[in-house]
Amino acid sequence: MRLRRSAPSERRHETGQSLTELAIAMTVILIVLAGVVDLGRLYYTYLALQSAAAEGAAYGSIAPTDAAGIVTRARGESPSGIVDWSNATITSAVVGQACTGGAIRVEAETTYTLITPFIGAIAGGQQLSLRASVVNTILSPVCP
Repeated sequence: MRLRRSAPSERRHETGQSLTELAIAMTVILIVLAGVVDLGRLYYTYLALQSAAAEGAAYGSIAPTDAAGIVTRARGESPSGIVDWSNATITSAVVGQACTGGAIRVEAETTYTLITPFIGAIAGGQQLSLRASVVNTILSPVCP
C-alpha cells in the first residue's frame, strides 16, 4: 500500500489555517484566564472582609461597647493588600444585652471593581458590593 503525498500547492493552503485556529483559540483561552483571575480576586477580597469581621467580633466579644476599638481591630486585621480599607465600612451592633450571653454582630462592606469587562456585563456592572457578617457571643462583662 502506497501513501499518497499531498502536492505542495495543497499544503500551501493549510498554513494560514493553523495560524487562524491559534488566534481564535488563544483569544478564548486568554478571556477565560482573565475571568478566572478576576473571580479569584473577588473571592480573596471576600475572605479578607470575612476575616476582618471575625477579628472585630472577637474583640467585640470582650469589649462590646467599644465601637471604635472594634473598627480599629477589624481594619488592622489586614492593613494592606487587595482591600481598600479607606472605602470599607465596618459596623457593629449588640444583639440583646451588652453582657455575657448576648451577641455582637460585626459587618464589613466594600465595593469591588471588576477588571474584566465581560464579567461586568454578566454581573450588571463593573462595581460589586461585597458584605461579610460575623456574629459572636459576648464573653464579658458579666451581666448585673
